[in-house]
Amino acid sequence: MASLKQLAGQTVWYGLSNIAAKLLNQLLTPIITYMLNNPSGMVDYGNFSMIYAGMSFFNIVYTYGLETAYFRFVATGTDKNKLFQTTFTSLLISSVVLSGILIYFRQPISDFIGLGSHSEYIIWCVLIMAADTMAAIPYARLRQEGRPKKYAFTRVAGIFVNILLTVWLVAYCPSQVAGHPDTAFAQWYLQYTPVGFLIMANLAQSVVTFLLLYKEWVGYKFGFDKELWQKILIYCWPMLIVGMGGMVNETMDRLMLPKLLLMDAAAAKTQLGIYAANYKIAIFITLFIQAFKMSAEPFFFGQAGNKNAPVMYARVMKWFVVTLCVAFLFTALYIDLWQYIVASQYRSGLGVVPILLAANIALGIYYNLSVWYKITDRMYMGMLITLAGAAVTIGLNVAFIPTYGMYACAWATLAAYVVMMGLSYGLGQRYYPVPYATGKLLSYIAIMLTLYATQQGVVALTDSVVLHIASATVLMGAFVGAVLVRERQELAGMPVIGKWLK
Repeated sequence: MASLKQLAGQTVWYGLSNIAAKLLNQLLTPIITYMLNNPSGMVDYGNFSMIYAGMSFFNIVYTYGLETAYFRFVATGTDKNKLFQTTFTSLLISSVVLSGILIYFRQPISDFIGLGSHSEYIIWCVLIMAADTMAAIPYARLRQEGRPKKYAFTRVAGIFVNILLTVWLVAYCPSQVAGHPDTAFAQWYLQYTPVGFLIMANLAQSVVTFLLLYKEWVGYKFGFDKELWQKILIYCWPMLIVGMGGMVNETMDRLMLPKLLLMDAAAAKTQLGIYAANYKIAIFITLFIQAFKMSAEPFFFGQAGNKNAPVMYARVMKWFVVTLCVAFLFTALYIDLWQYIVASQYRSGLGVVPILLAANIALGIYYNLSVWYKITDRMYMGMLITLAGAAVTIGLNVAFIPTYGMYACAWATLAAYVVMMGLSYGLGQRYYPVPYATGKLLSYIAIMLTLYATQQGVVALTDSVVLHIASATVLMGAFVGAVLVRERQELAGMPVIGKWLK
């Protein structure tokens, strides 16, 4: 129980920090879409989404699994200082090399995305990725040492800078420049587009975050243990493939959509902007999954030597699935309210939201299941599972985007994560059996889907938003009530809530 309490507490803190960093686009979606709520602005948002989809791929290459390797080698008793120095040096050298290559090819990359002459945006993106990469091992140290509060503080401080600059550059400055077009600032400002200002704000966030981690890397000295470094690379090279495959499933649709749609470039970028904006409405599930992933990785490695670890993992899975179901219902049932996260011209894509919410449930379960191949050093299995999901993603998108557009992207994402979840469960039970309460987990998901279908029936019968919200509240209460009844005995032994159930 104490271990679960620790995991839950750290997940809360990582959730707060995740809002500030890992899911930056989700947090800024209302601000950005309302600022860019016009035809040209939607094209800009499409370009912005495409850039960040590409950056997601390169972020995996920049870090090549060293964060996970850090946790694994700490758990095996490796000297922490030697491990930090070796991994940090490795990332420093590789970041310099990779950044140089990307900067050299900045114009072809800019042409592919559709940025025209603004190849400097690519340089800024490279600097963002390099700064984030150099913060990766200091952040891994914070996570491994169980210091989520500092982790959260640095993330929140960075996002605070990002939001201030975004609002100032995109919302406030245009009117000031229009009123004073002859000033030096106006001449500088008019050189760039909203996309450039959004990237600029993100660059400031990355730099501020890295500087706030000063105490974590101030004692660093260049150099590394060659033998340890080779062991680390042998362990983590499959993580590069896993990460790349994961990014195919998560972001490839946003790269393929504007290229495969049978319409002109501006219209295709507009559709991409609509899809990307509605993708962010799945914020609640995504935030929890990312927060859980941040806290669970060191937790799972730390528990691996405990003979009761499989039972603990099963309990974590049960409550994780319950939380995902609540997050799904909280978003899908109250879609009449959450639609205001995006500006009016982006709401034509609201139909993809429940599909993507379901996809994120499958993804979250997969992340939880993936513990087996990490702690048994079968990373190649994770690589094969991820590649299978990537094949599904690419195949379905290529086949159906020309006909079904963004809906093909959403269904392909769901299909890929379901395949990965199923493969991970089957192989995991063979190599590292965990007594998951599979029947109960499936029943919770079935109840969730039934309640959502009921809400859809109400929506079909009436246009009254008041009745929609009232129905959503009743159905949400029904799910929570079902959990309280079925898990009463276990909940009674938990702090705070337990005294109300005894």
